Amino acid sequence: MFDLGRDVDAHAKSAAQTGERAIAGVTHGLMGLGDTVTWEARHFGVVQRMTVRIDRFDRPHEFEDARIGGALHSMRHVHHFRPHADGTLMVDDFAFEAPFGVVGAIVAILALRPYFEKFLRRRAEVLKGMAEAASSRTSP
Repeated sequence: MFDLGRDVDAHAKSAAQTGERAIAGVTHGLMGLGDTVTWEARHFGVVQRMTVRIDRFDRPHEFEDARIGGALHSMRHVHHFRPHADGTLMVDDFAFEAPFGVVGAIVAILALRPYFEKFLRRRAEVLKGMAEAASSRTSP
């Protein structure tokens, strides 16, 4: 699960509904500490770009990526991976701040927070499916 969580190609597959694709930095394969990727995707009907960097990396427990460019004022996403009776529990700790002060904070509460929650749930389901498919191919 840890490697799926940091795999650029797996992320693009999990975000297919937005047309998300890596256009700069690491554009395929696994990311590691200090790596950057610039994502391009359509959110709210607008093509946007965001660049993130892996700032913390503790394999196989967690890694953190943070926004270094893009529309959000700030963004920090810690990906936690914990042993679980059924395999691995993946927990997303996602924090962001919208631009434009008070107006941005209102938009964040009303639109961005629910949007990101849905996006992360969908991403987790796709990654879970990918992990289960890989596991079934390697099981006897």
